[in-house]
Amino acid sequence: MPLLIIQPGCKPREFVRPTPQMDIKPRFWIRVLLLDNVTDCTLETASPFSVTGIESDPRPELRGAAGTTKVEISGGRITIAGRPITFDELIAQPDDPHIFSLNGDAYRGKLEFRINPDGCSFDVINLVPLEPYLAGVVGAEMPDYWEPQALKAQAIAARTYCLYIKNRFGNKRHWDVTKTQANQVYLGVKAESAQVWNAVNDTYGQVLVCKHPDGTEDIFPTYYSSICAGHTENCKNVFGDSFDPLVGVDCPYCKDVANWSLFFWPMAQFDKTSVQTNLFQKYSTLSRLGEITNIVEAEKSDYGKLSRLTKVKLVGLDGKSDFLRAEDLRLTIDPTGQILKSTNCRIVEWDNKWAFLSGRGWGHGVGMCQCGAQGLARNGKTAEQILSYYYPGSQIVNIY
Repeated sequence: MPLLIIQPGCKPREFVRPTPQMDIKPRFWIRVLLLDNVTDCTLETASPFSVTGIESDPRPELRGAAGTTKVEISGGRITIAGRPITFDELIAQPDDPHIFSLNGDAYRGKLEFRINPDGCSFDVINLVPLEPYLAGVVGAEMPDYWEPQALKAQAIAARTYCLYIKNRFGNKRHWDVTKTQANQVYLGVKAESAQVWNAVNDTYGQVLVCKHPDGTEDIFPTYYSSICAGHTENCKNVFGDSFDPLVGVDCPYCKDVANWSLFFWPMAQFDKTSVQTNLFQKYSTLSRLGEITNIVEAEKSDYGKLSRLTKVKLVGLDGKSDFLRAEDLRLTIDPTGQILKSTNCRIVEWDNKWAFLSGRGWGHGVGMCQCGAQGLARNGKTAEQILSYYYPGSQIVNIY
């Protein structure tokens, strides 16, 4: 599917496409994991669709009619509308306009179904060209009524991040990115709008690159988060990898944009037993500590009025200890990131709970601060200037 072009003032469903083909080069398609380890799902299309094997004769095994279709696994085979499909890996491709609905959520492109090794469940992956994928990300990651230059900065950062993750991890698995905040949020068609499509189209193919120690230039992981609360963080302290544009910068701009209840978030408390259980499940080596009796600050970044925990020390009952990145602790305790919003906080023991006090900001704090980007855009800065500020030393190039 080629780039979808929306004219100013058009509604999201009135996109004008230059050609009806879906022949963009495969390296510019994104594989988004929509569902994993499921036994059934509901597929709905406004047009007929074809079902083929991934590595098979291109002639379809099944032609489905427009409407609602049940997809489920039975006897180790995927069945579509009650008909078993012979392939373990198959593609469902709707006809023009190449839109389908999966469990009520609309997406563009194709669907890939893969039976898992247990033969009792399957994964569902959305195969979608890069630019339409971005239209489902930008409007999910940033309000579409924000300044156009902030939306454009978001589009370039999201495009770069996606391709970096695809290139680094995609060849080791049958998908490139998830649809969740574990990578970047992807909501498909419902995240699209005229403003979002303008941002995607106006930055068509643009990504950020930086110089590597060997002198070459390439894309890098353009992390971003909602509210840095005053200073972005060095990537090495949060994710362990090091890139020159991700060392962290002062950010006085997000405080004038962010909701005050998010900039300063209330105390969060978590039961000690559940915290320990979650930690041992995710990091089995920590079980050697026995009972975790204390969680203390080991390292932090001090930016004056802002202090961000970067490493914590976990102490066991018999005195054994181990260390964990603070961001890993946060997302193990609260995988949603909705309650324990950042590591800009203090950890204290509170009866049979761990309490996180004096919280500020939302997210890991690395790379572009989204509220800060909006603040800069309000001050008249362009997308290029915003990106240059949050990713110093980077440059914009076009992948196409």
